[in-house]
Amino acid sequence: MKINTAYHTPVMLAPCLEGLALVSNGIYVDVTFGGGGHSKAIFSELSEQGQLVVFDQDPDAQQNAWTAPNFHFVAANFAFLRNHLRALGHLQVDGILADLGVSSHQFDAAHRGFTIREDAPLDMRMNRNSGKSVAALIAEADEQTLANILYQYGELRNSRTLAAALVRYRDNAPIATTFDLIKALERFAPKFKDHKFYAQVFQAFRIEVNQEMQVLKDFLTQAALVLKPGGRLVVMSYHSLEDRLVKNFLKRGSFSGEIEKDFFGNIQKPFTEINRHPIVAGPEECSLNSRARSAKLRIAVKNG
Repeated sequence: MKINTAYHTPVMLAPCLEGLALVSNGIYVDVTFGGGGHSKAIFSELSEQGQLVVFDQDPDAQQNAWTAPNFHFVAANFAFLRNHLRALGHLQVDGILADLGVSSHQFDAAHRGFTIREDAPLDMRMNRNSGKSVAALIAEADEQTLANILYQYGELRNSRTLAAALVRYRDNAPIATTFDLIKALERFAPKFKDHKFYAQVFQAFRIEVNQEMQVLKDFLTQAALVLKPGGRLVVMSYHSLEDRLVKNFLKRGSFSGEIEKDFFGNIQKPFTEINRHPIVAGPEECSLNSRARSAKLRIAVKNG
């Protein structure tokens, strides 16, 4: 079974497998199938009694699936994790892996609109069959909404200025492509730091149209319900907003970072972290795969 590295090179493959603590007859879930790199490595460790369920809402990812009695591809967003697992008869599982963010394939497929390197329709939807594109969002949203998106998800301090510039630009011409968006904001791009600036802008709108933060919250909440006591949760994130949510939930059992207690004063948290600090890729992997540079891997065990 060959890993499709042309589609996406799996990041920190060995630490992810180690974090799952695989048993050959276990039930495992990869909620971000993509090129299938992590999934194929997991599947190779399973016996015929083991089960692997994978999720991906991107129709392009399905081409990387394979056929086996104990392999199940779910063409859906992992926000619906629990319902789909129950439909397959899996009320509890042994391990869950989530490799968050955008795949290499999605960045490389210029027509998807994720990259700043080429001019393409301004889309950025993970699932092009649902929701509205970034172009539609920018065309319809009011100035305050645009400012909120840029501030909250792009962490851009001049978000109000940028939002006003987008509104002025769209009054004269549509912002329909990636280069339109870059042109509308080019005078605000810091010299020698323009790439980072545009990456923050694109990230903000991508997170909004895909509702990535809410999806992540829904996923983590459901992961706590479907994992067996002693089951493993392995989550890899690529920006601070994702990592903060994951860290808070694993450390304190809440997304806000506040410790929640029951009536008797016991801390309510479904997981115990295996590693107190996130695992990061080594220099060799980072040199071979640029996506690994920003990856942070957190591993936790479900409390009994």
